[in-house]
Amino acid sequence: MKLFDVYSLWDIEPVRAEGCRVWDKDGQEYLDLYGGHAVISIGHSHPTYVKALQEQVAKIGFYSNSVQNSLQEELALKLGDQSGYPDYSLFLCNSGAEANENALKLASIHTGKRRVIAFKEAFHGRTSGAVAVTDNPAIQSAFNKGHEVVFLPLNNIHAVADEIQKGDVAAVLIEGIQGVAGIYVPETTFLQQLETLCNEQGVILILDEIQSGYGRTGQFFAHHQAGIKPHIITTAKGMGNGFPIGGLLISPIFEAKKGMLGTTFGGNHLACAAAIAVLDVMKEESLVDNAANIGKYLIEQLVQFPAVREIRGRGLMLGIEFIPEQASARNRLLFESHIFTGEAKNNVMRLLPPLSISKSDVDHFINELQRITN
Repeated sequence: MKLFDVYSLWDIEPVRAEGCRVWDKDGQEYLDLYGGHAVISIGHSHPTYVKALQEQVAKIGFYSNSVQNSLQEELALKLGDQSGYPDYSLFLCNSGAEANENALKLASIHTGKRRVIAFKEAFHGRTSGAVAVTDNPAIQSAFNKGHEVVFLPLNNIHAVADEIQKGDVAAVLIEGIQGVAGIYVPETTFLQQLETLCNEQGVILILDEIQSGYGRTGQFFAHHQAGIKPHIITTAKGMGNGFPIGGLLISPIFEAKKGMLGTTFGGNHLACAAAIAVLDVMKEESLVDNAANIGKYLIEQLVQFPAVREIRGRGLMLGIEFIPEQASARNRLLFESHIFTGEAKNNVMRLLPPLSISKSDVDHFINELQRITN
């Protein structure tokens, strides 16, 4: 049996990692500015994280959600405290796509409606409902297109208001920052108007913070910058620092009914141990502040490049457009210089490093970028 051909792969197999660096089987060292697609939040192989998983698996690694699990309660309390949502409820699952699926289901149950407003260039996952609200026909099937979804321009509140007035809208789903699209940031005023509109019209506002959350933008969630409170927040990626886990932060307006949501693996003992360790390290090492400070420093260095047309994003979620538009070529040259970077739509270089990245790491990247640009 062979693997199903899914991705174009870099010519490297990492076998060891620590902090912001990985090593291949030949012992070659690479600086990781992509964080495994924004997953590595506290750094690779953090000793607190490793110890938590080792100790937990030696006790009990898994049992289903038919029994009590105090680790889930501990995770909910710590996440509520650090995210600023202590009054919300937490539903645990396994991935970002699964989080969005459950958020859409919950919104539809709550409102009794079925239509969803999403935004052009949005990406929300690859499972059925998540693909339906993703603006990419290339990954949709006829089955996915059975959902009632309309894609509107980002930052156009009038278009949203007009669509809601047509009726039967259960939810508006928006990313804290559009990642795959090329790092596009919703305007603060737009988010505030969106919150007001949804509250007035009884529409559920869902914030997809799967890539933009967990401190990546220099605040715990990207939407904090706008001072809004969505009805549901979805999270994953950096939540487990590599261990699969996702979740929904759910407003008190929702009434929980047993059996309405469910999962076999979600919130298992190992996943919770990993997620608790992530929150502990983030707090102890002030990684949210580090993301804000290092992100600002990184932007200050990048704006000095004549070849940089535009820098978008906040904190350590940045997209860079070049003149000429050669992000792919630059990514390849940086890879040859042993630096991992990513790419988004519209030929944008995407930087999503661990939140523990240092100024010296940034300086190394800037020096190499300068060298390949000259």
